[in-house]
Amino acid sequence: MTSTSRARAGVVGDPTRMRLAAAAAALLIVGAGLGLRATAGGEVAKYGGDALYTLLLCALVIVVAPRVTPPVAGGVALAVSWGVEFLQLSDLPAELSRHSTAARLVLGSTFNAPDLFWYVVGAVVGWIGWRGVCRTRGAGAP
Repeated sequence: MTSTSRARAGVVGDPTRMRLAAAAAALLIVGAGLGLRATAGGEVAKYGGDALYTLLLCALVIVVAPRVTPPVAGGVALAVSWGVEFLQLSDLPAELSRHSTAARLVLGSTFNAPDLFWYVVGAVVGWIGWRGVCRTRGAGAP
């Protein structure tokens, strides 16, 4: 199977290695988010955190489904991020956030339209990064 046909088939390399790479990336992303919160403030921390949130979701998609193609990983992460943001138009995330720090970190509390753009930034970075990993692993990702 050529690298092009492997890429079309969604084969991106050894699943165990891909999971480990994605899990390591997830840890680095969480560390970057914590570092951003500790050193930056205001819009830099907020919008950088939005992009990192979607990037983390992209890594978690790959942990769960290591043979996923880069567009699918980025697309799923973006869809989940947007879904959570639009859920904030209801009272549910705000209510859960009042009772749980974990819910506040995962669901947020209030809708903010500019967040939607920064989620796209995170998804694109995840797509490009995963494509690079796939190419490095010899899968010739699309």
